[in-house]
Amino acid sequence: MIIGVPKEIKNHEYRIGMTPAGVRELISNGHEVLIQKDGGKAIGLTNELYEAAGARIVDTAAEIFATAAMIVKVKEPQPEECRMLRDGQVLFTYLHLAPDPQQTELLVESRAVAIAYETVTDARGGLPLLAPMSEVAGRMSIQAGAHALEKAQGGNGTLLGGVPGVAPAKVAVIGGGVVGTHAARMAIGLGADVTVLDRSLARLKELDNLYGPAMKTLYSTTDALEACVREADLVIGAVLIPGAAAPKLVTRDMLKQMRPGAVLVDVAIDQGGCFETSKATTHQEPTYEVDGVVHYCVANMPGGVARTSTFALTNATLPHVIALANKGYRQALQDDAHLRNGLNVHRGKITCEAVAEALNYNYQSAEEALSA
Repeated sequence: MIIGVPKEIKNHEYRIGMTPAGVRELISNGHEVLIQKDGGKAIGLTNELYEAAGARIVDTAAEIFATAAMIVKVKEPQPEECRMLRDGQVLFTYLHLAPDPQQTELLVESRAVAIAYETVTDARGGLPLLAPMSEVAGRMSIQAGAHALEKAQGGNGTLLGGVPGVAPAKVAVIGGGVVGTHAARMAIGLGADVTVLDRSLARLKELDNLYGPAMKTLYSTTDALEACVREADLVIGAVLIPGAAAPKLVTRDMLKQMRPGAVLVDVAIDQGGCFETSKATTHQEPTYEVDGVVHYCVANMPGGVARTSTFALTNATLPHVIALANKGYRQALQDDAHLRNGLNVHRGKITCEAVAEALNYNYQSAEEALSA
């Protein structure tokens, strides 16, 4: 199979869908890999390194999309990339379709086979291809929030960990999953006063066992959420419903009760955001203010630490890329129910129920699509 890896074109996105080590693995399995020129240059993965691993360097994304049977990316395809996809071509990347009707429409029209990293599952019920970026985003959310709290950035001028004789910042983390756990860990490490809210008592017990009195845990009711948000200097939105749009948990009315110069970091922004006032921003212009509250809503947060993120992501995706290449997408998906859960669009049909429900498409199960 010919596998193509184009250069990412989203604003300030420097990650790449495959490392030279991944290229070497695919070459050893008898496949051909095309890498767009300078696709990894920004993070030290040069054309020479890819060529040494056996890849062929091509000048344009158009050549990659025209030639490759499978496209491996990081971020969701932009409109001009969607229009280069063709019938039956496999696209393996993050998609986040539920809050993105334009991308969904273009993928349906392309009749490509679109497999989303974020809905691939594992035997433990986890999301193994989302987890590495969730770990990065969770940790980054605290350093981004700490920076936004600085007075020059529009924040209230609170140091996250305080100093002797001065109280630390109060941090509320909404969601105790991968993002929330890594955010809380970073905030605790910096000395903040940390509270995690979640609706899973089992998860709250796990966090309590891990962190003890260094972390407060609260069952997430509307009352508890309102109280925490009202008192917080920094709120991290770490809510995920796999494949679906994120629920709007922090309302505009709650925002009006917050301290002037408080900061919201919405890590759920790829799925539409979990704050009512969220709108996607970029690394170039990461923040904006609503009712005196600073919002950080960068949609590709891990792209800010692109080298770490690339290696973390490709460690997780490579076995699936090899399976898809070795077996062909249809057999690979039929053999692996967890990989099959990643199938979101198949030749004009929506095969992810949460996406179909969010965007009012007819739903066809992956099993039906593959057997048709």
